[in-house]
Amino acid sequence: MNKVGFFKSIHVKIVIIYVLLILIAMQVIGVYFTKQLEDQLVDNFFEMLDERANLLSNLVEQEMKKTRDETTPTLSADIDIILREFFSIENAEVQVVDKHNVVLSVSNFQKRHVIGQRTTEVRIKRALLGTEDRDILRDQNSGHRMRVLAVPVRSENETVGAIYIEASMEEIYEQMQQINQILMTGTVIALTITALLGIFLARTITRPILDMRRQAHVLGKGDFSRQVRVYGKDEIGQLALTFNELTNKLKEAKATTEAEKRKLSSVLSHMTDGVVAADKEGKIILINTQAEILLNVSQHEILGLSIIELLRLENTMTLAELYDHTDPLLLDFSDEDKQYLLEASFSVIQKEEGSYSGIITVLHDVTEQEKVEQERREFVANVSHELRTPLTSMKSYLEALEDGAIHDPTIAPKFLNVTQTETERMIRLVNDLLQLSKMDSKDYRLYLETIDITQLLNHIIDRYELVSNNEKIYFERNLVDHPLFATVDKDKMIQVLDNVLSNAVKYSPEGGEICVTLEEEEKHLRISVTDEGVGIPKDNLPQVFDRFYRVDKARSRRLGGTGLGLAIAKQITLALGGSISIDSEWNVGTTITLTLPYSAEKVVEGNV
Repeated sequence: MNKVGFFKSIHVKIVIIYVLLILIAMQVIGVYFTKQLEDQLVDNFFEMLDERANLLSNLVEQEMKKTRDETTPTLSADIDIILREFFSIENAEVQVVDKHNVVLSVSNFQKRHVIGQRTTEVRIKRALLGTEDRDILRDQNSGHRMRVLAVPVRSENETVGAIYIEASMEEIYEQMQQINQILMTGTVIALTITALLGIFLARTITRPILDMRRQAHVLGKGDFSRQVRVYGKDEIGQLALTFNELTNKLKEAKATTEAEKRKLSSVLSHMTDGVVAADKEGKIILINTQAEILLNVSQHEILGLSIIELLRLENTMTLAELYDHTDPLLLDFSDEDKQYLLEASFSVIQKEEGSYSGIITVLHDVTEQEKVEQERREFVANVSHELRTPLTSMKSYLEALEDGAIHDPTIAPKFLNVTQTETERMIRLVNDLLQLSKMDSKDYRLYLETIDITQLLNHIIDRYELVSNNEKIYFERNLVDHPLFATVDKDKMIQVLDNVLSNAVKYSPEGGEICVTLEEEEKHLRISVTDEGVGIPKDNLPQVFDRFYRVDKARSRRLGGTGLGLAIAKQITLALGGSISIDSEWNVGTTITLTLPYSAEKVVEGNV
């Protein structure tokens, strides 16, 4: 870089401006000294009045102590002499008062008529009580500022009188006004000269600076085509050249940044995971679309919000603990209606020196994963429990038979019957589990055919009436009197109806009634089975189609249920394109309703 000449150096220009600033500073200093001078004059005036007041107090006290007869002058006459000799202050008045508030003498002969009268001045009364009073007041007539003093006259620790002084201060302020006018005139002249020189000098400096300012404004709008004009070879000229180089580098940097930003934006937008970025203070600075969906928030609403507050960690973790947390966190956003779980993984952004500059949070929706995992655990536990009960029972009876019960003609058949019953129960359980497993797999097949649902229901009800005679359970048929057709897997449909009706029979009391209804709707067939059993509590209704779920587990096992019947019925019904629902009232009864797609085709004669 070339060396800048002395006379072209910006330093010389700054020196000139600095000299002018010093000139203005001198004016400020002049004002300061003017204020100090005013304070000094006022203080001197106050000290002079205090000295005269103390002198008068001593002289008056001596006159009051003298013994007087008919040949000596009166006290008022002596005090008049003292006032004429020792108090010759211009624009000042003095009153001398005795201890009875009676005016003994005044310095203003135009007010001698008050001599011999009692004064009403409050400050004099306070002085007679021994308290000095000093204040600055304004004359009610002229508006002039006055110094007022009330000084007690003491003799042998007793107040025998008072001196009251009123002295105008306007002469001091008139002098200060003249001085201020002189300083103001000098200041105006100095400012005029400074303005003229400043205009001349500022143009040589501000012209290129203004040009660079315009360039910076254009750069702020993203236009990198403009160049700064170089006016000279001084430091400002060198700055202009550097500014142009900076413009070119910014243009290249912006192009690179825009490309990287588009790449990052594309990556973040198409990620299946939610991403939230926060600064070192935990304030959110970035969030992608997937994170907005997962957290059900808007970017405009949460920018600047604390990440601790966004992830609902206020009561469990601080920001410092979050920085140190390396394991994923399971965030529970569930409400009364549904379960909603997110897994959050954290990555801390650190500078080279080791300090934290921010944190990246990656969010995954693990609601279904956790639900499946929970169902798997419950399923394994339920299967283990269901198998353990009959196995334990069989083991106990077999051990008893082995110990000799097999030779007892009375007990042995009973024990063998129990083991056979438990074996059949395990076989049913395993068969139900296999069927559910097949239905969960993708290769499960249905053999569809069009059948008359009315005829099928009558056939199944006839069978249940035959086996339920001993329990005196009655069936009421609210079926249509004409065929209604549906395309279903006949065997699976019979299994569904068997599961529903067998539950109704099991839980109906002796002498109870089961009502089977078949209705035709616009696009569906509706089958309802209503019993008069104990019913199901409202809180348990959402779980009745879950695998191994029983409202009364002990009673269900006693009746031989596996807890899978309704789960299988639901799976089959959904596979056939229908639906199944349950409505129940405790101690009143239960209604299970199935819907099947209606078919316009006719059934082949004799298919049932």
